[in-house]
Amino acid sequence: MDASVLRELAEQVAHGELSPEELVTLAQVPPVSDLGYARVDNDRVRRTGVSEVVYGEGKTTAQIAGIVQAMAGAGQKRVLVTRLDEAKAAGVRELLAHPEEGAKPIELAYHPEARAGVVGGMPGPDGRGDIVIACAGTSDLPVAEEAALTAEFLGNRVRRLFDVGVAGIHRLLAHEDELRRARVVVAVAGMEGALPSVVAGLVPCPVIAVPTSVGYGASFGGVTALLAMLNSCASGVSVVNIDNGFGAAFQASLINHLA
Repeated sequence: MDASVLRELAEQVAHGELSPEELVTLAQVPPVSDLGYARVDNDRVRRTGVSEVVYGEGKTTAQIAGIVQAMAGAGQKRVLVTRLDEAKAAGVRELLAHPEEGAKPIELAYHPEARAGVVGGMPGPDGRGDIVIACAGTSDLPVAEEAALTAEFLGNRVRRLFDVGVAGIHRLLAHEDELRRARVVVAVAGMEGALPSVVAGLVPCPVIAVPTSVGYGASFGGVTALLAMLNSCASGVSVVNIDNGFGAAFQASLINHLA
């Protein structure tokens, strides 16, 4: 276990937040918890500064609950589960609240707008500035909320600007001062994907573009927006994968925490 992590645990014991027995258990946690269906990376927080996040899509409720329990058992206080639909979230919540004998109950808070679950609550912001999440239309909200919740989970102050697409550009320009004060802007858009280029022409900070799969037939499930963003004529635009609000927020958080 990394010395800084061990020091933090020792401070928790000193403040009565952790028992000596729990400290001994956590100090003996292996770098990987092998569950058979998953190998939980307990060492990731030491290497990268951010612990593992659970991608919920494609996993069963039992698998998600098992991974969360393994993380909690390894000393991870907060867990983020992305791409979690409401029905699956209910099943995971039930399994965590009533675990097998000997395990502690765990509470999962579900955020339907972001299609994500959070264990352990949200931390206070410790980033250097604000991350603005701007999305073009209401149909882009699930991806934008995934980005916003992820950024908050990673310790950032987040400002949301929703339904500010270029079809009514006055809606975006009304927030120009707020955009210019941001340390990073995440611009989420489907259709023709023009929003990031416009935003990048207004602000002095990095802009992370997120194409969404929103649009009619020739949008090709977000490929049109993706190609438009990759071909942006505005400087300072980087692009993540289609509908990848999580990836954009993670990158924005790294930027916002740079010294």
